[in-house]
Parts: sequence; structure tokens; C-alpha cells
Amino acid sequence: MRDNFILWLAVIALMAGSVSSCAPIDSEYYTADDFQIVKKIDVHFHYETLDDRYLLLADSLNFKLVSPNVDAGRSINEQLEIATELKRKYPDKFAFFGTFGVDQFGTEDFAGSIVSRIDTCMAAGASGIKIWKNIGMTLKDGVGNYVMADDPAFATVFTYMEENKIRLLAHLGEPKNCWLPLEEMTLDNDRSYFSNNPQYHMYLHPEAPSYEDQIRARDNLLERYPGIPFTGAHLGSQEWSIDEVARTLDRFPAYDVEFSARIGHLQYQAITEPDKVRDFLIKYQDRIMYGTDVGVTARNNNYAATVRSLVKRWKDHFLWLATDAEVIVADLDGRSVKGLQLPKVVIDKIYFANAEKFFR
Repeated sequence: MRDNFILWLAVIALMAGSVSSCAPIDSEYYTADDFQIVKKIDVHFHYETLDDRYLLLADSLNFKLVSPNVDAGRSINEQLEIATELKRKYPDKFAFFGTFGVDQFGTEDFAGSIVSRIDTCMAAGASGIKIWKNIGMTLKDGVGNYVMADDPAFATVFTYMEENKIRLLAHLGEPKNCWLPLEEMTLDNDRSYFSNNPQYHMYLHPEAPSYEDQIRARDNLLERYPGIPFTGAHLGSQEWSIDEVARTLDRFPAYDVEFSARIGHLQYQAITEPDKVRDFLIKYQDRIMYGTDVGVTARNNNYAATVRSLVKRWKDHFLWLATDAEVIVADLDGRSVKGLQLPKVVIDKIYFANAEKFFR
């Protein structure tokens, strides 16, 4: 009970302290006060605990959650068990993507075992399958060569997904900042992540595949398997340039993107070219989805602090996308970025309509 009381105090305080835009009630735009009533889906929320308080919090704010399993951290079997149980209890509020491991790469019937794993995930209620950056960044074959996502060893897997119209959520590569020294990176969160995870800081690993290699491997998948419903996680690792994202969307009609953990890169570009970023989101309003890449686990030992951070993040993102309010962006050295004030119809698609397919 005490946790629930703290939760609602945090939510009420954040909502009360929000900045309202000045749009009239009958405007084509939302205001800050509309945050709670707008239907929303966070399509990239790592839910790795059976503690359902975060899910119920999200529901109280009109959020549904989509949790991608990932071939890292907690075992993929444990992740699937948690996701399956949450999906069983909250089928209208929670969805998930399954995944498969690649530790047995090169062994007999490697592809067959992955297909079997995909069947297991889909039977458990998965909305699709996620592949992760370890393919292309750390996975190596028996002679030490890096294995990319377009390697022939995965052909059977992707053919199976195409034949069965199984959606692929692909996190391939990393932000382009990953190939830069820390001091040249554009966002604080990238500097923080790669300083704490040097194994993924490709600037330190010139022997590894390049940024261009990662994008080429992804494009090869899109070309070879045009029937796969394909979602590029994190703006398809082209977050640094909305022009590049647009070119890929134009080239591959079965491709869409979500911008979890990359909204700061959109805000960075909006500092100098706000109209260009706004026009991009409007033009591709049917193929872009909202997400955060937030994670909650049973190890979160400060529930109230987690809630405050989460609600603030959700609220700040809404303010920037839906209103004309000035939003302080910590990842941009605390700079203020003016909200894009996207039309209601665009907000409704990016936040909800484009991701409804994950709940069907």
C-alpha cells in the first residue's frame, strides 16, 4: 500500500508540474493536459519482472507496453517465461517479442534449432522475433570472423519468417556515435553507455565491422526477404540523419521504425532544423512508432525513484512531440528544445495506431 501511495504522489506531482501549451480545446493539437487521455504504446520497454506495478502504472496513464526479449543479460528462457505470464494476465495491456540465442552458431542444425525456438515464442503469444546487435558486433565463427545478420547460416531462419509473415524487430549496429571517440559523440547518454560498455564501443575495435557494414547487412536482409514485416529498432541505427532514415523507408515498403533510445538524436537535429524534423515525422507518420528502451527488473530496489524517472521521461517526450513547450533535454547538456507540436492525427499514429498490430 505504501508503494502505491508513493506511486500516485509521484504521478500527481509530475502531472501537476507539467507545462501546458496554449492550444485551445478545439485545436488540431494536443496540450500537455491531454497526456493522460491520449492512447499510447511504448513499443520498446524491457519488462523483466513479474512485478506488475509498472504495467498497472502504464495502464493508468493510457500506455500499453511491448517488451522485446533480447539475447543478453537474463537468460532468454527466463525472459520468455516472464513475458508469457504477463501476456496471459494482461493480453490487452502487454505484448512482447521473442528472441533466439546464437551461442551455438556453427553447430549442426543451428538454423533448425532457431526455427524451433521461433515456433515456441510465437506459440507463447509473441508478436514477432527480435534480433540483437551481438549479430554483427560480437558473434564470430569458428575461425574468428565476425558474423553478420546476412550470413548464409541464417537464410533458413529468415526464409521461414518470411513464409509465415513473422515480424522481425531488428537491432543491428549501434548509433553512429559508437564509431567515434567519446569526446566527439553528440549525446551524453551515448558517451555514458559506451564509456561503461567498451566492448561495444567500436571506435576501440577497428578490427570489427564498420558502421557501413552494419547498415549494409540490414539492407541485404530487406532486399532478400521483402515479405518479412520488418521493424528497425532505434531508427534502424540511422538516428544521426533523418535523411538516411527517409531514404531507407522510401526504398523498402515493408519497413517501419521505432525511435526508442534515439529521441535525443531527433532533438539534436531539431535544435538547428526543427521544421525538417517535424516535416519528417509528418511525412512518415504511418511508419514511425514511439518507444523508450526503458527496462525494469526485479533488481530495481527503489520503486518510487524508478516511477518518477519513468513518468518524467514519458511526459517530457509527449511535451516535445505534441506541444510547443520548451523541454529541457539532459542528454543535450541540459539544453532547451522547443516542442514540435505535431498534429493530433500524427501523434495518434506514432503513439498508438501504428503499433496496434502488436496486440492483434
